[in-house]
Amino acid sequence: MTSTVQELPAGTPWAPDEFVAHLREQGARYHDLHPFHRRMNDGELSRDELVRWVANRYYYQVCIPLKDAAILSNCPERDVRREWIQRILDHDGDAAGGGGIESWLRLGEALGVDREEMLSERRVLPAVRFAVDAYVNFCRQRPWIEAVAASLTELFGPAAIKVRLEGMETHYPWIDPAGLDYFRARLHQAPRDAQYALDLVVDRCRTLPAQQRAVAALVFKCDLLWAQLEAIDRGDTRPDRDG
Repeated sequence: MTSTVQELPAGTPWAPDEFVAHLREQGARYHDLHPFHRRMNDGELSRDELVRWVANRYYYQVCIPLKDAAILSNCPERDVRREWIQRILDHDGDAAGGGGIESWLRLGEALGVDREEMLSERRVLPAVRFAVDAYVNFCRQRPWIEAVAASLTELFGPAAIKVRLEGMETHYPWIDPAGLDYFRARLHQAPRDAQYALDLVVDRCRTLPAQQRAVAALVFKCDLLWAQLEAIDRGDTRPDRDG
């Protein structure tokens, strides 16, 4: 019997829906599945563990505008730059203040981490710094659309943030509710940003190799976030810079 299944020629691009499915499959690698985040959501972390997490994650927060600036510097499309620059404003704030970095500093204060201690980055573990710097360098060195694809971890962020916010409100009542404003803001910002980035990647990556590179970029970002959390979970000691 002759098969009725049509085999596509080698190198045929994925259809848009299939491409999106391959990208969304990477949610199975997202760091919300890490045991550390699961313990956080279940109220099983100690105060010291929460402090270690917020102080180390601060380094990631301050580098987000740097990676977005790298994407802007590599992108030749004015319309994209006009849209993407909002991400920098969301994190850096404006002349009137605010922004994600400021919100994260307030989260640190709500957890008992002095603002100057956070700003000093003394608590940042070497492996965390290495992972975050690798992400910024990726965005500087790779084509801008691949860096955009790496940002698609935002597809998985809102659901994870919702669970995290509920877990913190339920299990850590000693945290000042105002300190959780960062997560509340991201519940609105991340879906907007993710949809724009997804539309860009699907529109610009029209060959199979380009689509595969986009998926690989997202895999890289998921692995980087996991590696960062692994170091925080272990609480690796860092050498004294003055030693």
